Amino acid sequence: MKQSKSPSEKTSRRGFLKRAAATGVSLTVLPMLGCATGRRPTAPLAARLPEPIPEQFPDLRVAYVGTGGIGGHHLEETVKLGVRCPCYCDVDTARFGKFAEQFPEAHQYQDYRVMFDKEHKNFDAVMIGTPDHHHYPATIWAMQLGKHVYTQKPLTHTPWEARQLTHAARHYKVTTQMGNQGHADEGWRLVYEWIHSGALGHITEVHTWTDRPIWPQGIERPEGEDPVPGNLDWDIWLGPAPARSFKDGVYHPFKWRGWWDFGAGALGDMACHTMDGMFWALEPGHATAIEPVALTAVNTETFPKAAVIKWEFPATDRRPGFVAYWYDGGLMPKIPRELEFGRRLPSTGNLFLGTKASLLVSGDYGNSPRIFPEKKLREIGKPPQLLERSPGHVKEWVMAAAGVAPLDYPKSNFAYAGPFTETILLGNIALRLGRRLEWDGRRMRFTNLPEANQYVTKEYRPGWLTKLAH
Repeated sequence: MKQSKSPSEKTSRRGFLKRAAATGVSLTVLPMLGCATGRRPTAPLAARLPEPIPEQFPDLRVAYVGTGGIGGHHLEETVKLGVRCPCYCDVDTARFGKFAEQFPEAHQYQDYRVMFDKEHKNFDAVMIGTPDHHHYPATIWAMQLGKHVYTQKPLTHTPWEARQLTHAARHYKVTTQMGNQGHADEGWRLVYEWIHSGALGHITEVHTWTDRPIWPQGIERPEGEDPVPGNLDWDIWLGPAPARSFKDGVYHPFKWRGWWDFGAGALGDMACHTMDGMFWALEPGHATAIEPVALTAVNTETFPKAAVIKWEFPATDRRPGFVAYWYDGGLMPKIPRELEFGRRLPSTGNLFLGTKASLLVSGDYGNSPRIFPEKKLREIGKPPQLLERSPGHVKEWVMAAAGVAPLDYPKSNFAYAGPFTETILLGNIALRLGRRLEWDGRRMRFTNLPEANQYVTKEYRPGWLTKLAH
């Protein structure tokens, strides 16, 4: 095994920037052209894929950024597809375990910039499972190297980053996928098909709620600092975020989700799952306004403990306008009078309220959608099939990366996931300011509160990109 040491890492970080042209990496960003809407065609499965579909892909070489937490899921899903791994990376060497066992010959790194610099000729694709603030730098650099990319949800940390990746996906012609695995399941397809068949009439409201946060929020930064464990490179963990002292058990692992500098709160963590059906089926385009309807105290360090957020979406040529609501921290929507079965809501889920009938969707991944009132369920029955079914969320991406399927075959590719993530993250800006915000999506500007625009993007520490005009 090979593990990079600190002096060589520092040299290689500089080398990464100096040798950018030689390795095909451009650290500029793409111009903001056009309007990202997330709309894309679907096609029958049989018309696009070989028969039979392969079960193993031993020629695909995957590098992994992040080996703890969700990285274990990445490992599990790809190992059964037979991919190879020449290298992997995590800032915390104590989290190498499962990868070291599975890939004993693979090279180990703590800094993905070093890994990309040294190993870019040795891998074809990258899976990224880091804290949210690292998603964009790792993803855009991989794409600029011509690598296929699978990046965990939320796709990015800011709306500007999401718009960048939407355009980058078209520009670099690589296959992409965001890690919201419910997008491959049956439930969201049934929701899409019921809505597009007209069985529910027009959807007027969508209510989405979660049982998150399950990490601390509504707290201030602790004072003092603790010794950094020898297995952790704290400077790399901070990455593009502003420097701060290490505090044991406060940020790493997992609790980073509640901090503005590193995570995206309950909304960023779970809405890419639980609002997926709304975005897929209703193709909302740009919201015109985002408003915090209710929230607990907000500070400059962490997300509030609980919130309700509202998005307003305009009418299109195929549907009227509608509103969407998000609830977290134990807050829930009112139970509709027409909901007979059980007269209670699951701990996480959705309500799609239509002019003819409505849907209750249980769970985070579109599980068990059910029409109500009960008499409408009996009348409508199962919807006509309008969408192809998936061989599996990770497998979609692996098939495309291996050349077995078209590059745009993954259904949550960045053409879809970019606008989706952008829309979600606007809610966090409204939370931060505690104000209703009016949004010009084409110009990517808030029109009623200019100071809100500073949160559309952010500053990056040197060596991790720079803040550029959007």
